[in-house]
Amino acid sequence: MRFTLFILGSLFSVCAFAGIYKCTDAAGKTNYQAKSCDQQHKTVEINVKTGSANSLDEPDQEKQVLEQKQQDEKLEQEQLLKKQNQLKQDAMSESAKNRFLIKNNPEKFSAFSIPPYDFDELPEPVKNYQARLPDIERLRRQAAEKALASGLCNRVEGSELHGTSSKKALVFSVDCSSGKNFHFTEQELTQ
Repeated sequence: MRFTLFILGSLFSVCAFAGIYKCTDAAGKTNYQAKSCDQQHKTVEINVKTGSANSLDEPDQEKQVLEQKQQDEKLEQEQLLKKQNQLKQDAMSESAKNRFLIKNNPEKFSAFSIPPYDFDELPEPVKNYQARLPDIERLRRQAAEKALASGLCNRVEGSELHGTSSKKALVFSVDCSSGKNFHFTEQELTQ
């Protein structure tokens, strides 16, 4: 019976002391203790039964890294949304200038000569250049004005981004009521 109590007592003590804590301070000094370390020490739990060690600081660090990553992603999304909203606002401003020009010059521009592009529903050729939509709206207006200035165009019927555009050079097509068609590159319009 004593032997059985001795065995049970030994097993109980091993279970009770299964975890030992290795505490390392900032200077590198290490202490081993039965209770958890304070926050100023790096804590590693050592399992006496299995001999395995588990850093108790890493989950907090991993959690902090994960939280920081989530915050960074959220900030990036907010900045992207802000940039997109600014882009929409700039495009709407250029479209308003186009409408003002058309309204004040009905003899030179048909009512639908420079229809505004809707940022969320862009035609296929324009989708590829969505980030440059304010520039496209401004250059469409400039292309229409340049066609009128040539003396070969009496009235602008349409001014659109042409399908031959590339990232290096946007191309604009202007159709006139006289049947004349003009093509202007971005470089020609910005000179």
